[in-house]
Amino acid sequence: MKHYSEEQQEVGKSYGQLVDALLYALQYPKSKQIIFRRTFPDLEKSLIRVSLGFYPREAATYNSSKHIWTFKNGSLIDFGYIDSESDVYQYQSAEYDVIRFDELTHFTEFMYTYMISRCRGANNYPKGIKSSTNPGGVGHSWVKDRFIDIGEPNKIHEITLETGEKTTRIFIPSLVQDNIFLLQKDPDYVRRLDNLPEKERKALKYGNWDIFEGQYFSEFDRKIHVCEPFEIPKDWRIFRTRDYGLDMCATLWIALDWQMNAYAYKELYESNLIVSEAAKKINAMTTEHIVADYAPPDLWNRNKDTGKSTADIFAENGQYLTKSDNNRISGWLAVHEWLKVFEDEQGVKTSKLKIFPNCKNLIRTLPAVQFDEKHPNDVATEPHELTHMPDSLRYWCTMWHNPIVQTKRLPQGTYTPTELEDLGYKTPDIPINVHITTPLSKRRRGH
Repeated sequence: MKHYSEEQQEVGKSYGQLVDALLYALQYPKSKQIIFRRTFPDLEKSLIRVSLGFYPREAATYNSSKHIWTFKNGSLIDFGYIDSESDVYQYQSAEYDVIRFDELTHFTEFMYTYMISRCRGANNYPKGIKSSTNPGGVGHSWVKDRFIDIGEPNKIHEITLETGEKTTRIFIPSLVQDNIFLLQKDPDYVRRLDNLPEKERKALKYGNWDIFEGQYFSEFDRKIHVCEPFEIPKDWRIFRTRDYGLDMCATLWIALDWQMNAYAYKELYESNLIVSEAAKKINAMTTEHIVADYAPPDLWNRNKDTGKSTADIFAENGQYLTKSDNNRISGWLAVHEWLKVFEDEQGVKTSKLKIFPNCKNLIRTLPAVQFDEKHPNDVATEPHELTHMPDSLRYWCTMWHNPIVQTKRLPQGTYTPTELEDLGYKTPDIPINVHITTPLSKRRRGH
């Protein structure tokens, strides 16, 4: 069976960008456009090669050294790349009527937003940023947030920016069935998609933005892991866990019931908070009794000038932290265990960890983090913004790394109250065949 390469799969999107750019160049004389890919080799293998195949030589000529199509009416179409974020500054003085990104999810949000400022000009031509992409890649999360999650597809949405300025965005989904070039050349392609594993099939055939190649927590399912909020019973154990830095204070409140079901029910997610300010905000959000407050070991590193650690300053504000295990591999495995989907006694799919809808940043970032290309058992540290909440959750999960799918009765044996509590039982739940003993250390003290 013929292997269908990624390059071939992208022909449809490349044609769409190139045809639209061609029509714009012909309609608006002396217009300027640029089409971006992440690297120049990507441009050569896709957009440039395709454009050379069908752009009419009667209307334009291609300069291979400058990578520019020049039209007889004075219009220009540049091909450019942004491999690192510093590359954007080579376009600092540029002006374009239309800026196009092919495979937008391969770019960071900064690369994209910086180039928006280059979409300008003194003429009256319509200005715009036009992008095409597949799910996945380093920019999956921000692209999904910016275009997919704003509302109904195929509809123009008016967006108010932080500056108060208004702009419009539209997401136009295109499925493989819309790619007439691909289907004409390879009519069996759709059938081969049906033979793929479920994750790849949903992403490539149905354009599912909740599932994508490289996704680390592919088991995450909003229908299973996000639950309706409810009042947390007062006898449940409450934990706090945090990932702290000046770039982000990511704190979670997690409730654990007596059957070892965990509920992430509250979050603080805010940047540029010094330690005392972060502690103040956390205290303002906490009315519960906290059983343990987990944090990474680096918070115990002492400042050379003050001699104090970040953990010391939190302690001065009444937050006495517990140092969490910071082994990333075992920690992520622990998160996998808590997210693992299984069927309960009624045959309903569920998991040991549930998340309240108000934990928006945990819900947003947990399914968005990807595998580290160099360390496949680890989560990629870029984009860094996506890692704060998953790291915070990891510090808790790694300290409670064996969630128990509990049976109705424990085997016969002798247990201390602490051991029973660790197994998820409280006194009213203790089976009749379990004997409770007082720990030896307490008996020696006369208890």
